[in-house]
Amino acid sequence: MNPVSEESYRILRSRLDLSPLPKFSRDVTERVIHASADFDYFTDLVCDEESLAEAVAALAAGAPVVADSAMVAAGITGSPALCKITEPLTHRLSRTAGISRPAAAVRLAFGETGPGAFWVAGGSPDGLAEILSRGVEPAFVIGLPVGFAGAAEAKDALRASGIRSVSNVSEKGGPAVAVAAFNALLSSALAVPGSRAGWGPEDQAARSEDDGTV
Repeated sequence: MNPVSEESYRILRSRLDLSPLPKFSRDVTERVIHASADFDYFTDLVCDEESLAEAVAALAAGAPVVADSAMVAAGITGSPALCKITEPLTHRLSRTAGISRPAAAVRLAFGETGPGAFWVAGGSPDGLAEILSRGVEPAFVIGLPVGFAGAAEAKDALRASGIRSVSNVSEKGGPAVAVAAFNALLSSALAVPGSRAGWGPEDQAARSEDDGTV
């Protein structure tokens, strides 16, 4: 970490002792608090250690990652992430089906990935609601949408569904905290021997060609 991040984590740890939490719950909680500077997430987040361990295993096994919004996708820099929100077909589906663009993006992404994907929802609650209503059979869902209209209800529904997930109780959330939770799990997945998480050698080569570094 750079000196600013190191100092930020030092201050966080001096104000709140997260050491009693099990590893994955602690990692997610610390990252989310660090990203938001909001200590309320200590009690607001709903983490299940067994589910988080399954999330790490799914990422390490190479589960495709799907982001519900452009801001979430932009924040996921350590792994390929599929996001359909800006595509013209999403706009057309939204109009013809009479659904929101986040819901249309989820439908199209599910059509491409199928079951077993790792979903990161940190935008509109419509995206998370569509994940649940479409029966996407996810490997894991990070459900941290933000908003006064429907966000808390969508997260309640996620927890009631029995799907392996991490969420929070309040209306708070958003792309930054969803990405922080994902990065905490990705970091552990990358440490698994033989991990297929993140950008592999072929992906890295393609990215280097795209940005002109080779």
